[in-house]
Amino acid sequence: MPEQTQTIHDVRKSVTVAATPADCFRVFTEHPGEWWPDSHVLVKKERAGLAFEPGAGGRYYEWDVDGTEIDWGRVLEWEPGRRLVMTWRIDGNWQSVPDDERASEIEVDFVPVDAAHTTVSLAHVKLHKHGEGAERIFRALDGASPGETLDLFAKAVARGV
Repeated sequence: MPEQTQTIHDVRKSVTVAATPADCFRVFTEHPGEWWPDSHVLVKKERAGLAFEPGAGGRYYEWDVDGTEIDWGRVLEWEPGRRLVMTWRIDGNWQSVPDDERASEIEVDFVPVDAAHTTVSLAHVKLHKHGEGAERIFRALDGASPGETLDLFAKAVARGV
């Protein structure tokens, strides 16, 4: 069977917030529970928390009230105040996959606008890796900027998290 070529476009969104790139990176990686959409849950029981392990190779994951953990993916690039790239371990039915073989990637860039503002760009790339159902994922993600995740992130930054 020939290797599948990428036919699904990337989804890119952005938001500009009143914070420095360093503060944006801190909110994004140290306080995901403040901005992560409530509907984005992989654990089967009530979610108790979310975390990023700092540095390339770290994971980002959630855990439930019983302590069961599920990885959302692995950190590929960790550049505080500049860039974060990670795998996104879901399948075409929005269920967890155990490794990065079928994981797409999420790229987050923190670009200074001026001394007090930053544009945060979030891109879902390599969506074809989700296999069957990848087009459905694309359609769910593709829409007006900033999208739910960055909208919640901007509100967390505005609250001074």
